[in-house]
Amino acid sequence: MTPDNRIIPAHVGIIMDGNGRWARKRGLPRSSGHKEGLETAKRIVAHASDSGVSCLSLYAFSTENWRRAEDEVNFLMGLIKTHLRKQYDFYKERGLRVSHSGDLTKLPPKVREEILLVEDDTKSFTGMRVNLLINYGGRDEIVRAVKRYLVKGGSPDDMNEEAISSNLDHPDISELDLLIRTGGELRLSNFLIWQAAYAELFFSDVFWPDWTSKHLDEALAHYKKRQRRFGGVT
Repeated sequence: MTPDNRIIPAHVGIIMDGNGRWARKRGLPRSSGHKEGLETAKRIVAHASDSGVSCLSLYAFSTENWRRAEDEVNFLMGLIKTHLRKQYDFYKERGLRVSHSGDLTKLPPKVREEILLVEDDTKSFTGMRVNLLINYGGRDEIVRAVKRYLVKGGSPDDMNEEAISSNLDHPDISELDLLIRTGGELRLSNFLIWQAAYAELFFSDVFWPDWTSKHLDEALAHYKKRQRRFGGVT
């Protein structure tokens, strides 16, 4: 697919939903769905990069996911920890710069260490940005942004949208252009809610492990047809 920067969204976010239901449908444990979902993520990252997307944000683990069964949470943390280092050659080959959004302080020390290592190892890469949302919540990010502003000496009387935007986890990442959710659910689930204020939305009934490059192409094709007015009139 030949990228066309005039109509390719710069920042795409994906709520990768449906791993557990994909596994249950096949009589498999939920962990099998998460493993398969990891392989899907790698395929979609590669295709998004080839398609000309500048930044891809992936919802890997939300602040609400801690409510899940302990064994599932532990499995997901282990999967994240081992995957980050294992895929370094993949990042390097494609020049992918990896970043993290979310509250690092509440993650297991080994997971936190791996995140910081992969961020440092890929910081000079100039290809697509892969932003991993781990222990992330949109409301939590806004609260943390306000706290950063106040710690820096900002006045509550001077607080405005720019003050919050400049104190988000990654102020250098542009606002979300296209938000994709797989798995058939029709909600945002606390995903990049500040950055998604004017994002185009695309919902897919297909479970995340079944997603292919064709599904991403379909979402990008829908985006090209949208008229983005940002509250104005064309």
